[in-house]
Amino acid sequence: MRREVFVLSVSEEKYDYRMEFGVKVPMRDGVKLAATIVRPDAEGRFPVILTTTPYSSLGGPEQTKEQFDQAKFFAKRGYVLMAADCRGKNDSEGDYFYPLAHEAEDGYDTIEWAGTQPWSSGMVGTRGGSYSGWNQWLPAILRPPHLKTMVSFVTPPDPFYMLPYLNGTVNLYLACWIPCVEGRRNHSLAEYDDILKILKHRPIITMDEAFGWTSRFWRDWIRHSTYDDYWRRLSYQDKFHEIEVPVLHVTGWYDDNGNIGNHWNFIGMREHGRTETARGGQKLVVGPWTHGVNRSKEIHGFDFGPDALIDMNALLLRWYDHWLKGLDTEIMGEPPVSIFVMGENSWRQEKEWPLARTEYTEFYLHSGGRANSLHGDGGLSDAPPGEEPPDRFAFDPDNPVPMVIYDPSSPMGAVDPGGPDDQRPVERRDDVLVYTGEVLDGEVEVTGSVKGRLYAASDCVDTDFTMKLVDVFPNGYAMKLVDGVIRARFRESYERPTLLEPGRIYGYDIDLWYTSNLFKRGHRIRVEVSSSQFPKSDPNPNTGNPIGMDAEVRIAQQTIYHDGARPSHIILPIIPR
Repeated sequence: MRREVFVLSVSEEKYDYRMEFGVKVPMRDGVKLAATIVRPDAEGRFPVILTTTPYSSLGGPEQTKEQFDQAKFFAKRGYVLMAADCRGKNDSEGDYFYPLAHEAEDGYDTIEWAGTQPWSSGMVGTRGGSYSGWNQWLPAILRPPHLKTMVSFVTPPDPFYMLPYLNGTVNLYLACWIPCVEGRRNHSLAEYDDILKILKHRPIITMDEAFGWTSRFWRDWIRHSTYDDYWRRLSYQDKFHEIEVPVLHVTGWYDDNGNIGNHWNFIGMREHGRTETARGGQKLVVGPWTHGVNRSKEIHGFDFGPDALIDMNALLLRWYDHWLKGLDTEIMGEPPVSIFVMGENSWRQEKEWPLARTEYTEFYLHSGGRANSLHGDGGLSDAPPGEEPPDRFAFDPDNPVPMVIYDPSSPMGAVDPGGPDDQRPVERRDDVLVYTGEVLDGEVEVTGSVKGRLYAASDCVDTDFTMKLVDVFPNGYAMKLVDGVIRARFRESYERPTLLEPGRIYGYDIDLWYTSNLFKRGHRIRVEVSSSQFPKSDPNPNTGNPIGMDAEVRIAQQTIYHDGARPSHIILPIIPR
């Protein structure tokens, strides 16, 4: 895809703007939300772009300029930009911010208020990322009449599946969210001296106290550690058939939220949207970005080249001009999928997702029983294994395998979920099994959903297993692409967990989610296997007790099988070139 696709715009700059703060927006129960409004300083009716956020409608210190610059960009081109604080946050009324409890109805009421003001054309679009992505999908299920389109950035999937849990493990990055949103005024992680120490707190259910709070919602979330009615009522991804608006989905390959949610949402709406317009009005853009999309062409010093950044305002303008003003921007005449292929470092447009031409290929784990660490004998190939001895390692929850952290000296860097960082520091550990393929004599493109199948036994009644896909450069640099984890008790169901019989061999399906990477000639494909990824997931105490309640742990002895009867492997979505 050429970058020019993102440069074309239709609405021209022609207005001055005015700003209004603390505008009160009434909800159906009498509570009033506080909103900031930036709109053209002119008579007339204009379409509205709405964001609802728990982070302050004015934005944090580092975001204020960026947010206001974007608001002014659109106001000068004939749009009303409106940002409302969630119930219970900042200047909005409401006793307590309990995540997701009121977002559907409050979102509906805010959209309808925005669509009926004297300065409104009645055409309302929403935008936002992360939690503010949820704030779009939940009211969309109720079909507010004035809602015409959404722009969904880095949006998590249904609550439970990733936040606050991650394939059954506790997503400790979510624990860091507590101080950000607990109480009426937000706090910063910079207020804490040692975030990683806090994240090692046990039992997990009282981790809120380690942050200096008693959080009602955190404790409720940990008590509901299986997929039950508490989580079902917050689901949106089983209700795509109720949603009737076009959606622009934007995420990054290194965003651990939207790399699942945005892909599922695009696929789900294309298949199950309520109307033909909704099903045909979906677009997906995936760049080489983290949760803060399109901020830099580099992640942790790794440069993805000059095309990594796009003109996001121009893209959004074309989208909103089409759906809110009825202008012919030609955006819907373009292929619905735009992906950045890492390694090649270029954009490409596609007509579907996942790609129909994908060749799902199994790459099998091999070793002579000593795949421990980078210096072991682990191999990887598309040839099925014969009779091979298993690999073994000990998993100590008090000494978990860490995520490679770019800047552990800063509070935010310590909980950065990572990017294309060099994995060799963790690959030197004996509790990390390393399986590396031969040097490639040609290019191999991997684009799509990556999955693993692991045959393993443990001497504990519950444990975790992890898998990671790595691109190894000729100089040894081991670039992480995607990773995944499974909590053993949830190997069959998130609703009805089943503990292990110690010593018995089980098969585990591990989702590593989505990527697009060109393994170049001279590179190697590598897979890591272990049992922890701290602080992305809580280290399993290995006791089988209710999740989040343990203060003590057990060391687990793990065995990974890769023989003819139990061929552990990773499934790569290979794209013919």
